[in-house]
Amino acid sequence: MLKLFKIKPQAISTVFSSIVILAAVIVGNSLTPNLTVAESTVAQTKQNEFIPKVAFRKAPRLLDIYTTFNAVRMRSARYYFDITIPSDAGAPLQKVEIELRQGQEKIRYRLEKTVAYLGTHRRKGDELAIEAVSIEEKTGVITVEFANSLPPGTTFTVGLKPVRNPDLSGNYTFGVTVFPQGENPYGLYLGSRSLYFYRGYDGFFGH
Repeated sequence: MLKLFKIKPQAISTVFSSIVILAAVIVGNSLTPNLTVAESTVAQTKQNEFIPKVAFRKAPRLLDIYTTFNAVRMRSARYYFDITIPSDAGAPLQKVEIELRQGQEKIRYRLEKTVAYLGTHRRKGDELAIEAVSIEEKTGVITVEFANSLPPGTTFTVGLKPVRNPDLSGNYTFGVTVFPQGENPYGLYLGSRSLYFYRGYDGFFGH
């Protein structure tokens, strides 16, 4: 059923004015240079530009995890993570991520006391400069970024300083991921190792 609407003269004038304004806007837009469209296209192209990931050709290895003291609640402990980069790794190493993957409780750290050395925890060489250390509060992942990337053929150790060892005894499993230097690095998970914390002093001197 067709519905008819009556429009008053004042309404006709209003509608006509609106049509004139709309036409002016359309004409104005058609005369506007396509600069904005071009800029948008360039921005979209950059956004969609493919940046290849940088990856190790041969994987670094997690050699060992060690604590200087493994009695619960010890405040003077330090946790060392020994890593080696093979000579044919194909890329230098820029940063390391360390995550407590399993344990009876979370461990708090003094990030400002994080250290790194050439060699292993048993045979430390020169100290390595660290650019930044951070922790992701939700996941507890600690990121250690070096001031200078470490070339293939390097063995090094990262030492984390806990506020104190956990209160609860048992196994605490840490996972380690490493990243090569590059704009779009591919993180490589090296696996995990565990520290065991004892009650009393039967484990006072570490493992």
